[in-house]
Amino acid sequence: MQTNFSPDQLTERNIQVANDILRKCVHCGFCTATCPTYVLLGDELDGPRGRIYLIKNMLENDRPASAKVTLHIDRCLSCLSCVTTCPSGVDYMHLVDEARARIERTFVRPIPERLLRALLAFVLPNPAVFRLALAGARWARPFAGLLPGRLKGVVAMAPRSTPRPSAGDRPQVFPATGERRQRVALLTGCAQRVLRPGINEATVRLLTRHGCEVVVAEGAGCCGALVHHMGREADSRAAARVNIAAWERVAEDGGLDAVVVNTSGCGTTVKDYGYLLAGDTEWAGRAARIAALARDVSEVMAELGLNAPVLGMRPTVAYQSACSMQHGQKLHDEPRRLLGEAGFRVLDVAEGHLCCGSAGTYSLLQPELAARLRERKVAHLEDTGADVIATGNIGCLMQIAGATAMPIVHTVELLDWATGGPKPAELGA
Repeated sequence: MQTNFSPDQLTERNIQVANDILRKCVHCGFCTATCPTYVLLGDELDGPRGRIYLIKNMLENDRPASAKVTLHIDRCLSCLSCVTTCPSGVDYMHLVDEARARIERTFVRPIPERLLRALLAFVLPNPAVFRLALAGARWARPFAGLLPGRLKGVVAMAPRSTPRPSAGDRPQVFPATGERRQRVALLTGCAQRVLRPGINEATVRLLTRHGCEVVVAEGAGCCGALVHHMGREADSRAAARVNIAAWERVAEDGGLDAVVVNTSGCGTTVKDYGYLLAGDTEWAGRAARIAALARDVSEVMAELGLNAPVLGMRPTVAYQSACSMQHGQKLHDEPRRLLGEAGFRVLDVAEGHLCCGSAGTYSLLQPELAARLRERKVAHLEDTGADVIATGNIGCLMQIAGATAMPIVHTVELLDWATGGPKPAELGA
């Protein structure tokens, strides 16, 4: 693609990066076939190629974001299926991130939308506040119809009960069982700690059983993904710096072999910390070193090797590969292979490359499109006839669980169970 940025514009790092990305696009359109919103809407501007043209025009002309640009960029899930499909290696992820940041800086949204986005950016990354908000939402549920706009949908989507906080999410060190093979820091996350704390507990049991000393670092918190995909650059970089400093202290105290992440959406962001802070002379090198240590839990377990399973009969598993896992981190085989080694029969899911509609805050900000994608995904999952759904991302888990009677658990919960841990509560007694 030909670009026409001025020499002055090209002195800016973000424009240099955007220019390099845009020039790789050859207009082939392969991306449209795998874009969930294009598949649903059939609008060129709701596919990657159309969005790229909108972004190019906005950046080249150095214009504030328009309502039209904002509409079509907001509809993008950042599922990155287009990145997997693209034969030219177009880095759409960083291009759309730049567009979102410009929208946040230059477009004035309606007041209700601004308030909702500010509320989500404050509540979701803060577990204590999120827990209180869910309690409030349960009280407000009978009156949801009286609430304005999308707030009624937010209240309606709140789970009817919330698990008790887990002591395992507090800063501490879990010793390895037997000989220590690795020392790792575990990102306990934010929303996951509130919605499904058992996932972190299963992760700790699995890792320690396989020779890892697991450190929950003092001060580490939200990875920054939620606010990053809302265009709030300063907030996402601040979150990254806090985590980097926390994990550096772990490394100084006794070494660090990996930063383990069990939510693939967070993992994609942590692995990108080097890019996120590349323009910060104080933090760039530190961010790159931490990013190089980031591993999805399935990567770590694939390296360690799974202990012999101890279960007899095992349920059949439909594996839902999160977009951030398969497209963001390019992890396709590890989770499936580990489940197979644990003795589970793993079934593929039709249209497995398409998003379930969760996508961080997307299901709250774009509820109609998210619901259509969820219905499509659930239909394919149920068609497998599997006993249980497994996934590696809390967003997918909560999104799908709200629309099916099939039990759904994190992949790590099945691996923990197969190698000596408790049976996931979702599978019954």
